[in-house]
Amino acid sequence: MNTALPAPGRLVAYGCLALSMSLVGSYVALSKPLVAAFPVLLLAWLRFGIAALAMPHWLRRPPDEPLMTSRTRGLVFLESFLGNFLFSICMLFGVSLTSAVSAGVIMASIPAVVAIGSWMFLREQITPRVGLAIACAAFGIGLLALAPGQATAHTSNATSTQMPWLGNLLVFCAVVCEASYAVIGKSLTGRLGPKRISSLINLWGFVLSTPFGIWFALHFDFGAVSFGVWSLLVVYALAASIWTVWLWMTGLKGVPASQAGVFTVMLPVSAAVVGVLVLGESLSTPQVLAFALALLGVVLATWPSRRA
Repeated sequence: MNTALPAPGRLVAYGCLALSMSLVGSYVALSKPLVAAFPVLLLAWLRFGIAALAMPHWLRRPPDEPLMTSRTRGLVFLESFLGNFLFSICMLFGVSLTSAVSAGVIMASIPAVVAIGSWMFLREQITPRVGLAIACAAFGIGLLALAPGQATAHTSNATSTQMPWLGNLLVFCAVVCEASYAVIGKSLTGRLGPKRISSLINLWGFVLSTPFGIWFALHFDFGAVSFGVWSLLVVYALAASIWTVWLWMTGLKGVPASQAGVFTVMLPVSAAVVGVLVLGESLSTPQVLAFALALLGVVLATWPSRRA
């Protein structure tokens, strides 16, 4: 499926999509220190709350934007519930029970899940080259599944060593949520602007997490949290709820969801890179090869088509 954007516009869209998923992968890996400092549901509530304070002006409807229909409101809620709320819960719990590298391995399946969803719900045709790009990601997953587990620098956490399977399962649930986020987001970009989508789904995320957040806040010692962790929380909130969402919705406006889904391979790649360079985790040769295949998939999906 070809996009109507001219070549420069496509390159900008590709850049927005790649940068968005790279930021997601980075904050997924860096969320490990935050999960160690805050209960997961309290962390999610603080994230949505900080972001809501930063973009109240984005909630206003632009003059040229039509009123939301009941269908659009429903899609906004689903986008937030699946792509924001459930994704955050599953991912934060998941990375607390497994390594950032392992999470990156599982998240490399996102392109295939997005392609299936766009075919089922958006009736998008998957071109042979995009299909080959998806196959590269799938092959990388298989390669990594056969590789021996890697010890990490954070296995001192007893939960991480006892239940990595649960962490991996939760990360895969986050994969399904992320794929839903991409497919629903494609529908929303035809109705709302990127800024309004970002602010609305963040507001819904704050509403959904408030009951849990308040309960945990009443039993939490905020004074025990260091200044460095608070700073990381602010950056995490802004990146997760504002920067990445706006970049993704901006790029998604001019790119089919199945093609945009290939860019989600940047999520596991950046998560693994941060896990190795910042968190001190190890990276095996099969993992390097798998991520090279993922990047090859991006090249295949974005290389300009020859015109007759």
